[in-house]
Amino acid sequence: MDAKKSAQIKGGAAAKSREFYGVTVPPITVFANQGAAARRRDLGSMRSKGGSSAWRPILTGEIANRARRAVEGIAAAIQKQAGPPIAGTRAARKRLFRDSSLAGGTAGLAVFYGYLSRAVSSNDHKKTALRHLQEAGDAVESVVMNPSLYGGFTGVAWATAHLQRRLQPDEEISTEAIDEALRDHVNRPRWRGDYDLINGLVGFGVYALERLPSPAAVACLEGVIDRLEETSRSRAGGLTWHSSPNLLPEHQRKECPHGYYNLGLGHGVPGVIALLGAAWAAGVGRRKARRLLDEAVGWLLRQRLTKSPGALFPAWIAPGLKREGSRSAWCYGDPGVAAALLCAAQCVGEPAWEREALEIARGAANRPPDQAGVVDAGLCHGAAGLGHLFNRMYQATGDATLARAARFWFDRTLAMREPGRDVGGFSALAAKGDGTRFRQDDPGLLTGASGIALALLAATTSIEPAWDRMLLVSVGPQAAG
Repeated sequence: MDAKKSAQIKGGAAAKSREFYGVTVPPITVFANQGAAARRRDLGSMRSKGGSSAWRPILTGEIANRARRAVEGIAAAIQKQAGPPIAGTRAARKRLFRDSSLAGGTAGLAVFYGYLSRAVSSNDHKKTALRHLQEAGDAVESVVMNPSLYGGFTGVAWATAHLQRRLQPDEEISTEAIDEALRDHVNRPRWRGDYDLINGLVGFGVYALERLPSPAAVACLEGVIDRLEETSRSRAGGLTWHSSPNLLPEHQRKECPHGYYNLGLGHGVPGVIALLGAAWAAGVGRRKARRLLDEAVGWLLRQRLTKSPGALFPAWIAPGLKREGSRSAWCYGDPGVAAALLCAAQCVGEPAWEREALEIARGAANRPPDQAGVVDAGLCHGAAGLGHLFNRMYQATGDATLARAARFWFDRTLAMREPGRDVGGFSALAAKGDGTRFRQDDPGLLTGASGIALALLAATTSIEPAWDRMLLVSVGPQAAG
């Protein structure tokens, strides 16, 4: 792509900054050619952050062929739903702004088609990825968005930064203004918002990690660590973080009217642990990050259920609430806890934590499937998510038990597919604010078909799925042996 064709995320005739949820959000340039010096700087960053050639496909033979057909079916179904490019028309704007998020919208679709284009060497898929990315960016300027990583403008900026190194390595991204906006946002004392990965501080930290070594990104990550220290609570065994009732959905607020301590990777303490480990490895706020990390791991491991026949960790805990093991998933449950702890352990070089993580992961791998609570295939709480978590941990450790579990859950994922229905044969189970569940067509990354496809791509190719940094489960794969 030359300078004249560089896609700029602009929704109107003149790009303007806007303020959403107290954050001044500037327009984003997706790819802007800024000269040889900028390109050399970015290429150096790409080499330092790139995936490892040690990643190996875990599926082979007929099951790998089934997985590839499923990915092809998902890609075709999403393309059919989206329709042909109709940029600039009223219909286009109405369609594009329905959801631009990383978790469920066009930013997430851009990530899927970006990785698909690399897996099958398709320029058409690359163009589709860039189109979805531009559509997501248009919404940053034109639609009120919260600042979260998964549902807001931070996720669009993360996708932009992440894909640039893979789709357009000769051109420089321009999200510095977002870096600065988030830096200012998280460096305000007396934080009253969410601390978690999906909605809060940890998610901002994930974006900052993707943008290192930008000075504003460093300051943003330092601010996140400061706010995590500020909001932590000292409890028996270490430090933890409390979720206030005003931040909970209605059905959880009824169950825990005074709030709770969340033990899920998506919304709770394991996400903090993985982020602090990654920050320490990146050399940002090391002394403070390590102190918080040691205390948080100590607290988390003390929450393990000692008399549970199944899962070891509850979804959340609160005074007077009966402690019961959670389902097996990325968002909640032992697999997510194990993946976060393993990530932190390998980041800081703590063999004791790694042994704990492997024990938890092996227990989750051996859990009877009918006790896992898996009812659909998505990344967040479905079969493909479990397959990917076990695959990621297997690649990092070489543990045969985790490899078997990964293959099992990928086979279960493919068994859920009904070709000709829904999105490439997959539907998703969603929940209303009151906890009521329902099935829906979902092309999105976190709970829908594109996330399933990304997990299947990781299982059948040698391309390391660096996209799962957004899930805070990325750990380096073990060298082939």
